[in-house]
This record gives sequence, C-alpha cells and structure tokens, in this order.
Amino acid sequence: MNQIKKILIANRGEIAIRIMRTCRELDIETVAVYSEADRTSLHVRYAHEAYYIGKAPSSESYLNIDKIIAVAKNCGADAIHPGYGFLSENAEFAKRCTKEGIIFIGPTPEVIVQMGDKIMARDAMIKAGIPIVPGTKGKITTEQEVLDVIQEIGLPIMIKASAGGGGKGMRLIKEKSEVVSAVRAARSEALSSFGDDSVYIEKYITSPHHIEFQVLADEHGNVVHLFERECSVQRRHQKMIEETPSPLMTAKLRDEMGKCAVDATKAVNYVGAGTIEFLVDNDLNYYFLEMNTRLQVEHPITERVTGIDLVKQQIRVAEGHKLEFKQEDLTQRGHSIECRIYAEDPDNNFMPSSGKIYKITEPLGLGVRTDGYVYEGYEIPIHYDPMISKLIVWGNTRDEAIRRMRRALYEYKITGVKTSIMMLERVMNNENFISGNYDTHFIEKNQEQLMSSEANKENLDMVIIAAFIDYLDKIGKTEENTKEFVPAQSRWKKIPYINHF
Repeated sequence: MNQIKKILIANRGEIAIRIMRTCRELDIETVAVYSEADRTSLHVRYAHEAYYIGKAPSSESYLNIDKIIAVAKNCGADAIHPGYGFLSENAEFAKRCTKEGIIFIGPTPEVIVQMGDKIMARDAMIKAGIPIVPGTKGKITTEQEVLDVIQEIGLPIMIKASAGGGGKGMRLIKEKSEVVSAVRAARSEALSSFGDDSVYIEKYITSPHHIEFQVLADEHGNVVHLFERECSVQRRHQKMIEETPSPLMTAKLRDEMGKCAVDATKAVNYVGAGTIEFLVDNDLNYYFLEMNTRLQVEHPITERVTGIDLVKQQIRVAEGHKLEFKQEDLTQRGHSIECRIYAEDPDNNFMPSSGKIYKITEPLGLGVRTDGYVYEGYEIPIHYDPMISKLIVWGNTRDEAIRRMRRALYEYKITGVKTSIMMLERVMNNENFISGNYDTHFIEKNQEQLMSSEANKENLDMVIIAAFIDYLDKIGKTEENTKEFVPAQSRWKKIPYINHF
C-alpha cells in the first residue's frame, strides 16, 4: 500500500483547483505547474508549491513530459494527477511516470493505448459482447471500402478518426457523391490533429442521445458504476450542459446499461475512474461509443447525486486500496445539472473571447456549486480551452434543479469578456429541454430561440457596461499616480519559483 503525501497536478485552471481541494481535505500537499501565460492563474496561488515550466504554447509547457517529470522529481512528488485534457490520456506520459517511480493517478499505459484507439476499443467491446454501432471492424484505406460498407449498412454514415476526439476527424456522409471528399477531409484532419490518419465507419444514428456511465475500478478486481449522465446538449460535438439522472432513462435501461458499462470496464482490466460512453436511439437501443480513460469535465454532477468524491477515490485506488463500497451501496439522490461557462461569443459562431475580466459575481445559495478559476482583474489567455468555470446545481427533482439553475445563471455576472451564460439561460427556458425531449441536435433544432435577436441586445448592454468600467478603471489609475504609493500587504504566501529550463 502506497501512502501519497504530495501530488503534482499536471494541468491548469478549474480542474487543477478542483483536484487540489480534495488533496487539502486529505492533508496531501499539492504542486502546481504553470506556463508564462498562467503566472497569475488562481491554481498557482492555491497550491502549496508552484513551478514555472515554459512558455504559453502547451507544447512548451503542459504537454512537455520532460519538464513535468523533472519538476515532480525535484520537488519530491509521490504522484501526478493529469486532470483531463493535455497529457491525461497520453500513454507515454503514464509510462514515464512509472519508469521514474512516480504514481500516475490513472489507468495503465496499455489500457490508455487500447481504449484511446477507437478501432482497438471497438474490437475489444465486440469480443466482450458489448453492443457497438454497426460499421467497420478495422480502418478503411480506400473510397471503395466506404462504398462497400454503405451497400451493407446503408446511409447515412459517419467517418471517424481512430485516434480522434472532440469532433476532429469526423465527417457525416448522407449521399454517395460525398464519399471521396469526406474521406480525404477526415483523414487529413486526423493526421494534422493526432498524427494518425486512420479512420473507420459507423452507422449514423439519426436522433442520438449521448449517455455515459461513470465507472470506478480498483486493482483488486472490484468494479462499480455510479449511474449515468445525459450529455446531449452539444455544439460541434462539444458538451455544453450535462444532467443526471437522464430524462430518457428507465430503471430497466439503467440496470442494463450499467451492467454493460461494468462488463466493458472488466473486459480491459481497467483500474481507476473512467467513463463508458453510449449512443442511445429513440427506441432505447444503446451502442458503445468510446471509453474516456480519465476524469470527465462533468464529474461533479455524479458526485452531487451519489455523495462520492471521485478525486478522492482516484487517489485511494492509486494508493492500492479496495473500493469503499459495492454496487448495492450506491444510489442516486435528487437531480443535478451542470452548465459549462465558456468565454466565447455564441452569437458569433462560438468564437473564443479572451481578455480581462472587470467584474465577476458568482452565484451562491442552497444546492449551488461553482468550479472555476478566474477572478476580477484576471486576463483570460488565448492559448487554452475557453471554458472558465462549471456551474453545478442540485435539486430534489429535475424541475427544482432547472429552476435553481435559472436562478444561479441569473446571478452569474461577468463583464469584460463575452460568455455563454445568457445562451445557457435560454436553454433552461426552452420547452424541449424542460420536457426532457431533446437529443444531440438540440442546438440546431432550437437555434432560432437560442440565438434570438434579444440576445444581441443583451450582449450590447454588457459591452457598454464593460467599456464604462474600463473607463472608470483608467481614471482611477490616473488619480492614483498622483498619490504616494503604499504597497498593499498580500494575504497569499510566497510561491517558490524555480525555473529548471
């Protein structure tokens, strides 16, 4: 049994802070790493120690394995938690950690490789008897192979990158005439994004629901699922809103899919926290989509309805402990919804909106949780994902949770950058969402209401307010320059600064 005393978080922003919070509750010291763009980021201040690892581009900092491993060894970290994104599903990183005697809080490199390759993952699920979306068993190399598959399973179909994720390397084919251009475009995008142009085919589910099951497994062979999350509100294959329980789910379907998720996890000898993702059609037929071998962005809603701290469980499993509970011990209580708050402009094709935050008021009150990392005066960098926080609410019922989310979004005020808050408010007032009658095409189907002209007026008001605050800020600085300067006393402890590179 390994007792972890110090963890380096190989990540940034809200997920780094979220991991650190659990570590503080467990009396585990935390180590932050940061790029040039993140010198003033809140995760740097929150950690026990913080170390500079390179310039702003992630390839020179958060994706640089050598630098992160060197910091971990020099500061005496027992373990590394990768969070999500960056190196979280990088098998080489997990392998290097093990080689250097550092505990990687996640699955083995072999499982990361197997489940990270969509073709290998599909093959593993077929062998385990898990239902998959009809399509090819291996990669396709010619346009003629695509035509042969179309002849067998019909149109429409989806071309997908084997090493892909986040909607990259994906093309929908509705007509045979689109085959050549779609395959070439998908392979080209896959190669540039993942260094691998392997693609495969899946039958396109016309009205799919994206439902995932949270799983936990220890090294002693114990596996449980912590129920489902509904993730169908998406734009460009990126999730915006998640909820649990799913409004689509029945008790019978939950039991079947939960067992299926556990069987899939056992089939690959998985250890740690992971997610089995499914597509479900309108007839409640379900198909394995992929496995995420890491903590998910939307994990807080599962924590809220089960009372289980998933990061704590990840750490305990990494230390070699058995799971503290069995499947029959787990229940769902109430309903939880998460809204992802992005610094982006929904009315301009969701373009990222970097810049300085002038004012921020986060919602409070019963059943409200905010996982974020920005503060007044913080300047959002252009180099990373535009998500700045996650707003999580809980209610006894779905109706109460929706009403609470409306209230919380109303209270959430950010000026200086454009955000997705007002669009999320409109989702919470949408009749199709309220009824639970929605699928992954929700944004397109309700675009007129979600992208209303009234939204542009609201955004204009926010721009005017931000400009006025900026004007007052500049006046204040001008007046301050005429006064004697008295340095303020910081409440933050000094951060050790080491630059090994």
